[in-house]
Amino acid sequence: MKKLFPILLAGIFTLALVAGCKNETPAPQKSEKQAAEKAPVQSEAKQQQAGWTGKVVETMDAGGYTYVQVDTGSEKVWAAAPKFNVKVGDPVVVPQGMAMKNYHSKTLDRDFPVVYFVDGVMVGGTEQVAAEPQGQMPKDHPRVSATPSADVDLSGIKPVEGGQTIEQLYKQTDELAGKKVTLRGKVVKYNENIMGKNWIHIQDGTGAEGTNDLTVTTSATAKVGDTVVVTGVLVADKDFGYGYKYALIIEDADVKVE
Repeated sequence: MKKLFPILLAGIFTLALVAGCKNETPAPQKSEKQAAEKAPVQSEAKQQQAGWTGKVVETMDAGGYTYVQVDTGSEKVWAAAPKFNVKVGDPVVVPQGMAMKNYHSKTLDRDFPVVYFVDGVMVGGTEQVAAEPQGQMPKDHPRVSATPSADVDLSGIKPVEGGQTIEQLYKQTDELAGKKVTLRGKVVKYNENIMGKNWIHIQDGTGAEGTNDLTVTTSATAKVGDTVVVTGVLVADKDFGYGYKYALIIEDADVKVE
């Protein structure tokens, strides 16, 4: 009996240990389905950063540009690039470009909710060489650098206390570029909803030709002749591509109409 007691004790201990292991709640694990549901979100974000891949479902040429509607499988996207060879059904890769919302093509007499203007489109794995010189927008593209109105009275505009004039911005570009500036001026040109922003040209009566006009992008609205106070970071030598180059510009400015 004494010999059996240690054996029985060991058996009871083993059974208790096994039962305890069975009652332990395993740590929650992510299922393959949950992991798979998150993967497309990351993939879609990467695709948006890189552009779009899909097949051409519609294409046309106009104003030296080729327009393509691309079906990515989840959405359809319009893009335009300097004229190139492509046909319906071709697989293409469209890089990110300049988004033009509510774009109207006079040549095509057609409205587009949004068109992405890009340097080039890759067709079937080969980047197409433009048949037309690059760097210029279609002739019927709305110009944000059009000549300002000559009917605006610029007399009597007082600089903001502690602020700058347009002439000073040009003369002190090296010192002020990259810094927040504030100035008062009058709206001499206004273009709405280009690249998702409203584009305003202001003048304050200072400076000479070439240094008397400042371009501002903003979500605020204004009209020609309004006196406005503009605050924002001054950017020098801004190149948006397609001929949109600015010696000075204030992007995403705070614009208050007085």
